[in-house]
Amino acid sequence: MLYFVGLGLGDEHDITLRGLQVVRACSAVYLEAYTSLLCFGIDSSAISTLEKLYGRPVTLADRETVEQNADKILEEAKSNDVAFLVVGDPFGATTHSDLLVRAWSMGVKVQVIHNASIMNAVGACGLQLYRFGEAISIPFFTETWRPDSFYDKIKSNRLLGLHTLCLLDIRVKEPTLESLCRGKKEYEPPKFMTVNTALEQLLEVEEIRKGSVYNSDTICVGLARIGNSTQKIVAGKMKDLLAVDFGPPLHSIVIPGSLHPVEEEMLAFFSIERTEDTEIAQT
Repeated sequence: MLYFVGLGLGDEHDITLRGLQVVRACSAVYLEAYTSLLCFGIDSSAISTLEKLYGRPVTLADRETVEQNADKILEEAKSNDVAFLVVGDPFGATTHSDLLVRAWSMGVKVQVIHNASIMNAVGACGLQLYRFGEAISIPFFTETWRPDSFYDKIKSNRLLGLHTLCLLDIRVKEPTLESLCRGKKEYEPPKFMTVNTALEQLLEVEEIRKGSVYNSDTICVGLARIGNSTQKIVAGKMKDLLAVDFGPPLHSIVIPGSLHPVEEEMLAFFSIERTEDTEIAQT
């Protein structure tokens, strides 16, 4: 059996009881390590933390392992119980759906153990989940690559009065361009997009497209480490959120559509003015 096990959004203790029972009974355990990460990272210390709780060795599975060498995992699951651990929920990334289809096509039995993901935990900011439209991903811009297809999706959502969840880029074990040219892979340091960088890119695209979809005065919600004890949620104008320090990853943004009175009331609790007053009081 191949088990897809969601780990939730916080630390090692967010795994479900059923998920923990499964992992402890599996002969092999893989941790997917490129679509998201737990609050304490994905280094050797983090792996050790998981292994202590699970009582099983944990193998890190990077993008190359999952997308190019998944047959090894699937062949193993034909005759043994194998756990494939995913931060959040197993279907929070399309890669995992592809792995599921490949497992089925090879005759591998599959079970899925769900958990919380940013797709539902985003409700912590006070916006109602059923009023969200299509989620978007914002990639890091480079000097030669500045994709803006997400702009049209934000526009469609806002025309319908729907909120937009913006998932921000994560780059883990990405080969450098120079190493690809030399044929010997060397990897960039891990890089996680911040709310601030994402807002800069969003405003840059609006300046180019000039579609009046949003502007620097548009109210947005910045979210960091949702599901963790240090989570941070701040609502305010784009131009004001640019100066907010949201701390360590992972970050995301919500661009609200039309607001229900209850949503307005909830967002008021996360307003930039209120959170600044709270931080001063705590200090």
